Amino acid sequence: VQLVESGGGLVQPGRSLRLSCVIHGTPYSSSPIIWARQAPGKEIEWVSGIYRDGSTYYNHNMKGRCTISLTDTQNTVLMDMNNLKPEDTAVYFCAIPRYTDFDVAVYDYRGQGTQVTVSS
Repeated sequence: VQLVESGGGLVQPGRSLRLSCVIHGTPYSSSPIIWARQAPGKEIEWVSGIYRDGSTYYNHNMKGRCTISLTDTQNTVLMDMNNLKPEDTAVYFCAIPRYTDFDVAVYDYRGQGTQVTVSS
């Protein structure tokens, strides 16, 4: 299984961005896919997660400002982020977590990540 992210970049505060995670291979159907981020000097924190049945979960850090979704083919996970703030600056990556507690930053698979920088 390989996860490949894209869509990061430099955006101004208040703007929106869409991140994509293409899933190569076939993870277990019961495995969730999450988006997580890591800012310089900070711990990894999960942002959003989705199961194959469509159920979604959001961490408090971006709740109300992001939406996670699966494409119809279920091989791409999207995360739409809006009203971005400078504190959202981080490397964002998608991953298949080892545990159902997404706070535990242990992954069976993870992508390389894509940089998101929010600055005027």
